[in-house]
Amino acid sequence: MNMQFYRKLPIPQEIKAEFPISPELAARREATISELKKVFSGESDRFILVIGPCSADHEDSVIDYIYRLRGVQDKVADKILIVPRIYTNKPRTTGDGYKGMLHQPDPNADPDLLRGIVAIRKLHIRALSETGFGCADEMLYPENHRYLSDLLAYVAIGARSVEDQQHRLTASGLDIPVGMKNPTGGDISVMMNSITAAQHSHMFLYRGWEVKSMGNPYAHAILRGYVNAHGQSLPNYHYEDLIGLYETYQKSGLSNPAVIVDTNHANSGKKYLEQIRIAKDVLHSCRCSNEVRGLVKGFMIESYIEDGCQKIGADEVYGKSITDPCLGWEKTERLIYEIADLL
Repeated sequence: MNMQFYRKLPIPQEIKAEFPISPELAARREATISELKKVFSGESDRFILVIGPCSADHEDSVIDYIYRLRGVQDKVADKILIVPRIYTNKPRTTGDGYKGMLHQPDPNADPDLLRGIVAIRKLHIRALSETGFGCADEMLYPENHRYLSDLLAYVAIGARSVEDQQHRLTASGLDIPVGMKNPTGGDISVMMNSITAAQHSHMFLYRGWEVKSMGNPYAHAILRGYVNAHGQSLPNYHYEDLIGLYETYQKSGLSNPAVIVDTNHANSGKKYLEQIRIAKDVLHSCRCSNEVRGLVKGFMIESYIEDGCQKIGADEVYGKSITDPCLGWEKTERLIYEIADLL
């Protein structure tokens, strides 16, 4: 093989034993999961916001940001359920660049996956213990999920991973809501097939075990826009897109029809300020149709302390994204209150 086996890493059970969570923290997480499931099943009409930095890059600024969310959540709790996104693995289109805290706990240093595994677990524990939030992460690598499986309240499967069999089958064995994004090419049938696979039971190979999944009835759609044959970003959050998805769900026989609308990525063309307009546009569609309002369960928003993004370096601005541009805190706070008023 044309690779160097650098070192054997601890298995998830060992990391969990070294950095455990208390019964109290486990109960907090379960409470968040229960509230999320009520939204996806239609029992609750609260609106979900999976919101936070494009990538969790520095523990101090990420925790600072989540503390700010805590204060806002307490004011809008009757209408909105906030799930901070702590994305510790960053997919790269070409494979190059910063791959997230798992790979580089210090973005300015060389990759160190052992330190990274510890860093991402400590970060999620801090968020849960200090702010009470059960948080979200992207399942970029199914085999790594168990390092955080007792901490996460929500998981997303990315546009580049949604057609992968291992992601789909692993999602079918999770006991938390899993969002399946439409692929980068925009084919909705791929996303629906992914949701179908995730909602069904399977026998498969996972981490060296023959396992049986029970199926996940809370697997659902995430619309994130798409890229056409000419490399142009095109949205799929408009009224017609949402009605079309509703009709597709009606024919599918799937449990708990639901969609989270990603306001960034190809929906905004990565023009982060557009997220404000897109969120309001979708809420207008919800007011125009009971079917759309019943289907749309929330938004995914990329937001951090400072507007925009920056290059990795010694003179980094605190709380400014080092990957995709994000909405700054001042605009984020205002947007959350505006969403609450429009619901």
